[in-house]
Amino acid sequence: MSAISLTQPDITLFLDMDGVIKDVSLSKAISEEAMEPWHGRPWTDTVADFGSGKVRRMVEDACANGVSAYRQINQRLPSGLEVAMEFTTVRLGGGQGLVAIGRSLQAVAELQSKLIAAQQSMEQDYWKLREVETRYRMLFDASHEAVLLLRVDSLRIAEANPAAIRSFGLGRDQEFLPELAPEERDAFQAMLARVREQGRAPGTLVHIGEDRKPWTVRASLMTGEATQVFLLQIVPVGTPQPGSNRADPISLVDLVDRLPDGFVVVDDAGVVSRANRAFLELVQISAEGGVVGEPLSRWLSRPGADMAVLLANLQRHGVVRRFVTGLQGELGTEVTVEVSATATSDADDRSIGLLIRDVSRREMPPGGDGGLSGELAAVMEQIGRTTLPKLVRETVGVVERHCIDVALDLTDGNRTAAAEMLGLSRQSLYEKLNRYNVDDNAREKLERTH
Repeated sequence: MSAISLTQPDITLFLDMDGVIKDVSLSKAISEEAMEPWHGRPWTDTVADFGSGKVRRMVEDACANGVSAYRQINQRLPSGLEVAMEFTTVRLGGGQGLVAIGRSLQAVAELQSKLIAAQQSMEQDYWKLREVETRYRMLFDASHEAVLLLRVDSLRIAEANPAAIRSFGLGRDQEFLPELAPEERDAFQAMLARVREQGRAPGTLVHIGEDRKPWTVRASLMTGEATQVFLLQIVPVGTPQPGSNRADPISLVDLVDRLPDGFVVVDDAGVVSRANRAFLELVQISAEGGVVGEPLSRWLSRPGADMAVLLANLQRHGVVRRFVTGLQGELGTEVTVEVSATATSDADDRSIGLLIRDVSRREMPPGGDGGLSGELAAVMEQIGRTTLPKLVRETVGVVERHCIDVALDLTDGNRTAAAEMLGLSRQSLYEKLNRYNVDDNAREKLERTH
């Protein structure tokens, strides 16, 4: 019995030769439906719009050829529920009529939805990996210290940064050990063995090259795609090590340069005059000289609109907080950022400071059912239970309403500024406000905050 139930169709229709329903058999999944209203009705009357033509062709093909091809239709059940189904029709012997055998496509729709989600997740992981690789390459090339990657098995150079090439004239696939003084090679190899066993080891003094200048070498172990490599940081003897001058005061400029968030200074026209290292990483440029003198709008998602709105809000309120936009790097990576800004009080020579924070990795709040993601997830749950045009309309409505809410929030309720930010005319914005009752929602939010 179990094997029979596993292969039982979801709906079996017994028809006469004209396609009129004589009897109905249901699977356990939809057995609660009352099917008496279908008896004596043409099958074409029980399907959604655009499905009646397919039903007629299946009936005609079965009458003429004995069996019809599989066709997908939206079957409307007596309760009003529409179910996406796949049917084929077979002619019974002796002129006893036809049998239409249908199975629900709900499981197929759910599988397709999971497949799309998996593909999107893989794509996000790919771009995150690209971003990590880009930042690694920028840091590797921009480092003032000589950096070498040595293959663990052969101690040949897998990669050398520009500073190492300038200092030692070494390139890829050269042997590193012969460059050391002969009496120091055993100590160097002992350090590498300790790094391999324990993950770290104290630096050692070596003399490299024909002139045998003294250098301090520090090593760490990295895992590459195919094999492990040693990462060597090589600095001249006498170079201050990190943390060696803790008694010396750190200047404000140094602190700003070490900020984990991007910081950039622009003039009234939005032209960059100063940028820290975190901002250079965001826009994927290795040196500050590559951004100084350039308009900040060059890296914004909407170059004209975003910068104009940001400067207008700064002029109106004196400060800007958590202005959300996108930042595009020179190598193609785009991240979502929040911008906070303020300006000096000198009207003749005003400077504007902007703090730019990468929020692209910010996770959904606990529960995962709030905000835009939660509303879109609710719409996606209707796949297979409602038509595609209706799903599209509901999705567009959710996104439009969310964008208007955010724009009004960023502009403190200023409709003119919000319309400019959204790229709409004021009249179009007013129509959407009325359509989505955004004003009513804003008033309720204000009452809750007070």
